[in-house]
Amino acid sequence: MSKVAVVFHSGYGHTQRLAQAVAEGAGAELIAIDAEGNLPEGGWDTLAAADAIIMGSPTYMGNVSWQFKKFADASSKAWFTRAWQDKVFGGFTNSASLNGDKGTTMLYLATLAAQHGGLWVSLGMLPSNAKASGRNDVNNLGGSVGLLGHTPSDAAPAEMIDGDFETARRYGKRVAEVAAKLRG
Repeated sequence: MSKVAVVFHSGYGHTQRLAQAVAEGAGAELIAIDAEGNLPEGGWDTLAAADAIIMGSPTYMGNVSWQFKKFADASSKAWFTRAWQDKVFGGFTNSASLNGDKGTTMLYLATLAAQHGGLWVSLGMLPSNAKASGRNDVNNLGGSVGLLGHTPSDAAPAEMIDGDFETARRYGKRVAEVAAKLRG
């Protein structure tokens, strides 16, 4: 079995709920980036020990939150020593708009993984894009690079869409399975 860590920032609780579903699917440990952009005590050690790291951030103004960016910049210490070389990576985001420029956030996360010498795991699911499809279907937003979530700006975390949670659980499971295969 592989060790998986989900490191994320959530401004209003929506991305946290997605992180919890991803962690459930992966059997992962959650590491929340706080409002000041810092990891909790032991967070860096957990990431160092992980076989896979799944990163999550809300999409704000077309990219990751500043708190996630602070974490990413601080990861340069691991980058310099190649500490995360050949780890498995995945990523997810949530925004208030159906598109909301989530693609830019996903590209940022995948690029960060590549800078660390990591191996990126795509979502690996066909989109639910037929006329009969609805928001509660798996991968209704049509993600490929990673997990995409959507929550209207006036919706509480408790009002999030079940289809996004099921997509999150399946994605977490996929990342953990890929990491286990590579671990051998």
